[in-house]
Amino acid sequence: MSNSLFTAAGGYRKLHSFTFATMIHLGTNRFCKRFIPYQDDPLGKTAGQMVGAARSGRQNIIEGSERAATSKETEIKLTDVARASLAELLGDYEIFLADKGEIPWARDRRERQAVGNLQLKTFERTEDTMHDYWVYFHKEKQSFAPWLESEDSVIVANSMLVLILRTMAMLDAQIEHLGKEFLKDGGFRERMYQSRSKERDKTTPAEPDAPSCPECGKTMRKRIPRNGANAGKPFWGCPGFPDCRGTRAVTKGKEDAGTQ
Repeated sequence: MSNSLFTAAGGYRKLHSFTFATMIHLGTNRFCKRFIPYQDDPLGKTAGQMVGAARSGRQNIIEGSERAATSKETEIKLTDVARASLAELLGDYEIFLADKGEIPWARDRRERQAVGNLQLKTFERTEDTMHDYWVYFHKEKQSFAPWLESEDSVIVANSMLVLILRTMAMLDAQIEHLGKEFLKDGGFRERMYQSRSKERDKTTPAEPDAPSCPECGKTMRKRIPRNGANAGKPFWGCPGFPDCRGTRAVTKGKEDAGTQ
């Protein structure tokens, strides 16, 4: 487990999923202005919901990344919300095509492969991150412009479908990676507990009769839980918790080994 209480956060601009989500958000804004005039918008909701779903996809990537320092669980949940929002938007573009009697491009169609093969360069973090990101973004967007700025709404809608599917696949990979990190390093509460325990153990020497941990051999510390069924009942706990969960019961004659 990492010794740092706070993990890295806020690096979303380096994620290709974020740049694609930004492209999808701006592309959806423009798509709705060009191809879904309010006069033809049933109940006046389609354009607003599409833009809202596109915005949610991008903004939840930002919020999840910013929350990473104190809550890996929240980062995972918000990344999943971003993916779900893009899935909702995917459905809107499918319905747009269906309403025109069109079918989404097949995987082996030349146009779909052309859009799917377009790649992004890596954004390198700089001191002037915000300014330099948008220089980077507008430069990278140029290769997608022939598809997203087409006069044919069917081409634009299909191109957006390809971008959304690519972004959702990236978010799937991110969620899997975040889950593995959580299993390996734990969450903020675990890091906080470990950091507090280490600081306490620095200033509080082990008791003379402290036994060795039955799991790893470290000199144990007496703990008194504040909550739960055993609240107020002291026990010997391993200072390596949560990496090591060895415990011993506090008794008058001997210590009984166990696990937390």
